[in-house]
Amino acid sequence: MNAQHDGTMTHCGGGSSAAGRSRGAQRRTWGRSAALTVAALLPSLAVAALSTGAAPASASGGTTDTGSLAAIVQMTGAQKFWEKGYDGSGIGVAVIDTGVARVQGLDRPGKVIDGPDLSFDSQDPKLANVDAFGHGTHLAGIIAGSDIAQTYSTRGCSTCFGNSPYTDTTKFEGMAPGAHIINVKVGAYDGSVDVTQIIAGIDWVVQHRNDPGLNIRVLNLSFGTDSIQSAQVDPLVFAVEQAWNAGIVVVAAAGNDGDKPGPLADPAVSSAVIAVGSTDPHNTLQTSDDTVADFAQHGTNARPVDVAAPGISVLSLAVPGGFVDQNVTTGKVGTRFQRASGTSQSTAIVSGLVALILDKYPSATPDGVKTLLKGTSSDADDDSGQDKNYLGSGVASLTRIDSLLSGIVSGLLHLVLPTLTGGNGTGTIEDSRGSYHVMIGDSALVGEVDIFGQPWNAQSMASATRSRSTWSGSEWNGNVWSGDHFEVGGRWASASWTGADWTGNPWSGARWTDAEWSGARWSGARWSGARWSGARWTSAGWSGARWSGARWSGARWSDSVWG
Repeated sequence: MNAQHDGTMTHCGGGSSAAGRSRGAQRRTWGRSAALTVAALLPSLAVAALSTGAAPASASGGTTDTGSLAAIVQMTGAQKFWEKGYDGSGIGVAVIDTGVARVQGLDRPGKVIDGPDLSFDSQDPKLANVDAFGHGTHLAGIIAGSDIAQTYSTRGCSTCFGNSPYTDTTKFEGMAPGAHIINVKVGAYDGSVDVTQIIAGIDWVVQHRNDPGLNIRVLNLSFGTDSIQSAQVDPLVFAVEQAWNAGIVVVAAAGNDGDKPGPLADPAVSSAVIAVGSTDPHNTLQTSDDTVADFAQHGTNARPVDVAAPGISVLSLAVPGGFVDQNVTTGKVGTRFQRASGTSQSTAIVSGLVALILDKYPSATPDGVKTLLKGTSSDADDDSGQDKNYLGSGVASLTRIDSLLSGIVSGLLHLVLPTLTGGNGTGTIEDSRGSYHVMIGDSALVGEVDIFGQPWNAQSMASATRSRSTWSGSEWNGNVWSGDHFEVGGRWASASWTGADWTGNPWSGARWTDAEWSGARWSGARWSGARWSGARWTSAGWSGARWSGARWSGARWSDSVWG
C-alpha cells in the first residue's frame, strides 16, 4: 500500500513504536471504476490496548483497574457529583466523530439522538448514522454510557463503592450517565473524512444547539489536523471559536504526536477551547504520582494543554462486527468492551466532567467552566519538567469544587473572557487539511473546494460562520448535505446526494450515483462478512502502516494505542 499523504498529522490516538511511524493508505472501490483512497483526518484510530486479558468480573473493570471508569470517576471527583444528584441529566453532548452505535449502554430511548450524517457512508441507509468504525461509540460510552436507570437502588449493594447507584461495579457507567449524546457523523466506516465535513458538522451543532430536546452545551472533538497556518486565520479554529462564543463548551484533544516537539493539534491549538492532554495513572487512584503519557502531544509556551485526564487503557464500549472489532484481536474485553489509549479518551472524560458541572451550574459560561476546571485541577508528578506544556493546570478534577466558597464558584462560572486567538477564519481550507486528504483513485481532494468540488470562499464562509448562517435548511456551501427536519424516533432526516457531481479539479467525473456499497450489511449488530467492495481487511497489510490516522504496529495493539 502506498502512502497517500505527506507530512505528519496530529493524531489523537497515540503509539510510539518505530514501526508505527511509517505511513500507508487503504483503498476501497467507489462505484464500478473509481476508487476512494483514504488518508483520513480522524486521528484516533491508532487502535491498540494495553490489556489483553479475559473479560473482567465486573462491567466497569473494577475500582482497582485505573483504565476503568469506576476508577476514573474517583480520580476525577465525578463520583462526588453523582452522590449529590448531578449526573449530567438534560445536558446534550455533541460528538462529531465516526457515528454512535446503539450498543448496550447507549440504547436507552433518548440516550443518543442522531444529528446529520455528513459522512461518505450517508448514502447507504444501512450505514447512515451508524458507527461502523468503532471510535465514536467508544467515546460516547466514556461520556454518557449507562447500564442502569436513575431509579436503581444501592440498598444492600455489595458491589457499589459509593452511595450513588452509578457506583455499582457490575454495571457500565460513563462520566455523566444522565447526559444525552447528539451523534454528528462525519467519519466513514474506514475513517475517511475531509476537514470541510468537520466544519459543516460544527456549524450544524451551533445552529441547532437549542432545538427542542437537544440542549447542546458540550462539543467533543477527539481529532485534529496538522494545519500549517496560523490559528488566527485557520477556518477550523474559527468554527470552534464561534461554537464557544455561542455558549458551547468545546473540548478538544491535544493530539498524540508526543514523540516530537510541536504545537497542539488543530483545533485544540485555539486558546478559546479546552485542550486536553493525557496522563498515565500508574495503577493508583491518587493523581500525585501521575505522569504524562508518552504519546501526549507537545504544546508550546504560547499554547500549552489546559488540563489532562487519564488516557491509558481506558475501558469503554465496542461495536461488535465493526472495523476495529473485526481487524484487531487484542484489546477486546469480552464481547462488549474495548480498551483504548489516547488523548481522544482523555477528551471524552473531560467532556463528561463538563456535563456534570453544567448539570449543577446550568447558567455557567464556557469561559467560566474552563476557568473552574483549570483552577481546581489536581497536582501531578512534575519530574518531567515539561508538565507546563503537557499537563497545563494538572489533572481535571471536580473534587476541590465543593471546598470553594459558593460565591467564588459563582463568580468563576459566569466569567466571559476575550477570545485570545481572535481568529478571522480567512485562511485556506487546504492549509487547514495539513497533510491529510481524501482521494479518488490517485486524485486527492486539494485546494479551495469542499467534498462536492464546490468552491470555498474563505471570506464569505467566515462571515456566514460568524452570523451562524452557513446552514440554510439542508444546504451548506451551496449543496444539499443533509435533511432539514427531525424524523420519528429522534433522527435527523437524511438527504440523497444523487446527482451531485465532484466538479472540482481533479475530482471531475465522479458522481454519487456511481457509488456501489457492495457487500455492506448491518445485521444483528454485526457486519456480515465485513467485506466492502474492493476492501478485504486482513492482517497482512497493516504492519507498520499509519492509515486513517492509525498506528498499526504489526497488528499488536499491546505495543501502541488508539484514541
